[in-house]
Amino acid sequence: MVKTKAALKLKMIDRFEVLKISDFRNFIIGRGLAVIATQLQAVVLGWQVYALTQDPLSLGLVGLFEIIPAMSVSLFAGHLADRVSRKKILLPSIAILILCSFLLLLLSLKIFPKLSQTPNSFYFVVFLSGIARGFMGAILIAFMAQLVPKELYSRSSAWNGTVWQISAVTGPFLGGILYGYGYKLSQVLGNDYWYVNGASLAYSVDLSLLFLSFAFFSFIASKPVPKLEKREKFIESLLLGFHFVFKHPILLSALSLDMFAVLFGGAVALLPIYASDILKVGPEGLGILRAAPPIGASVMAFFLALKPPVRNSGKILLMAVAMFGVCIILFGVSKNFYFSVFMLALSGMFDSISVVIRATIVQLYTPDHMRGRVAAVNSMFIGSSNELGAFESGVAAKLLGTVPSVVFGGCMTLLVVLITSLSSKSLRELNFFHHEDSFAQK
Repeated sequence: MVKTKAALKLKMIDRFEVLKISDFRNFIIGRGLAVIATQLQAVVLGWQVYALTQDPLSLGLVGLFEIIPAMSVSLFAGHLADRVSRKKILLPSIAILILCSFLLLLLSLKIFPKLSQTPNSFYFVVFLSGIARGFMGAILIAFMAQLVPKELYSRSSAWNGTVWQISAVTGPFLGGILYGYGYKLSQVLGNDYWYVNGASLAYSVDLSLLFLSFAFFSFIASKPVPKLEKREKFIESLLLGFHFVFKHPILLSALSLDMFAVLFGGAVALLPIYASDILKVGPEGLGILRAAPPIGASVMAFFLALKPPVRNSGKILLMAVAMFGVCIILFGVSKNFYFSVFMLALSGMFDSISVVIRATIVQLYTPDHMRGRVAAVNSMFIGSSNELGAFESGVAAKLLGTVPSVVFGGCMTLLVVLITSLSSKSLRELNFFHHEDSFAQK
């Protein structure tokens, strides 16, 4: 096959070119630190809630209490992101997450014993953090698109995914280690050091990382507010992101595929049960289980950063989501800790492919003045599926049992891939190469 001059020019782009942009570097470092903090927090919070309740439904409620506020503010956040500086939305959102970490630290110190012994206190903090994540979900992709030129979109998505996955490995690992060994340290020190325990140690690190994240985001130069093509009424503006996505077959198919796959494949929410009751590996093992998907994903994301999936992108996406479902099924039936870790790592690798392709689709097909609102819809599709998936997993585990619920979810993911593949020709034939070729010509 003869390569065009434009394609050859594209090949000459330095694979690390995007990392030379200081604002992009600050963005991915700031986001990476925030991800480490929130993933660390999720491990410790999940273990605490399950230890208090011994009820799988309580783990589902953690997801529900996060998604309700996140979905409630998403459309308004998207509307706002296309009308004010996106940095002015990002920094207050991180500040709310800092407040939430501080509240969790207070609960872990048991200064208010009654509050520390009820899961409702933890649900309240999760609800508050959901507000911040609803705003962040609406602006992160939109803000990142302002930091890099279009010809680097696929590489920026891949590098962003790489840093996210590395951070998502580090967070759970730190959470499990800090909680587990902090608890052992408290046993050695005794009551004189009542303030030293696994949760307080973990949340102290969590709080410090969020402060650093705030600092790196603050170093990014403010970007201009996108120029609107026309003035819209408030309600019209709120719903415009939905209208745009639902009229765009590739966007709609990609977002729907990812949403339902994550919704039914939400095995991560049940990992505290696997660590405690099935695999019997304790909080340290829970940290490893939580870290396994992002370990696999970070390896894949790094590979994709060097060699983005620009050819046969749609077919690769469908295959990746199908293999994700298979991994979830095999993890569900496993009774061996090492095999379970391996399956989770493989699921992360396939999920990483899906994440990079979907993020590139959103960036390529969304005009700048619509990025905030489309990012809000993307956040509602994908973010909601994570938390609703956690709730679905908790309810299914309560009704069917833990293992059958995970296997059911994996089977439903395969069904979703089959339906999407048969119904969306435009997604099957998606090929990023033609888009990057056109950028190179410009």
